[in-house]
Amino acid sequence: MLTQIDIPSLIPHQRGMCLLDAVVSWDDTRIRCRASGHRNPLHPLRGEFGLPAVCGIEYAAQAIAVHGGLMAADKMSADNPAFGAPAVGYLANAKDVTWTVDRLDDLEADLLIDAEQLISESGRSIYAFSLSAGGRALMQGRVAVVLEGMSA
Repeated sequence: MLTQIDIPSLIPHQRGMCLLDAVVSWDDTRIRCRASGHRNPLHPLRGEFGLPAVCGIEYAAQAIAVHGGLMAADKMSADNPAFGAPAVGYLANAKDVTWTVDRLDDLEADLLIDAEQLISESGRSIYAFSLSAGGRALMQGRVAVVLEGMSA
């Protein structure tokens, strides 16, 4: 299991902006991460009225970035000379996002962030994601990610 010590080596987010505590599981198309910092009063995305549920998209984006980093590291460890360092990715859009809570900071249980890669082609990927806590579904949707420097 990867922890907060390992995760920043896979994504550009560092220190307090790295929102994930651990990678619980992953394979070629899926990842599950855990986070507990949503309860922190000093959370970097927290505003005057708490941590809005829409910030769950950032949790999902970081889980997806970790998945990409793990996949890249896995390919590099297979001694594939044509494969270089992981590319920087950008969240291109979010679609069909729904949530069942207004805020995340008032949830006592840790967040579980699940993401599944639905399509990946020419540096573009679409992932379905969901957030849950204590067995309760909190958010779901889809996001498109584009890797820098990749073209069709």
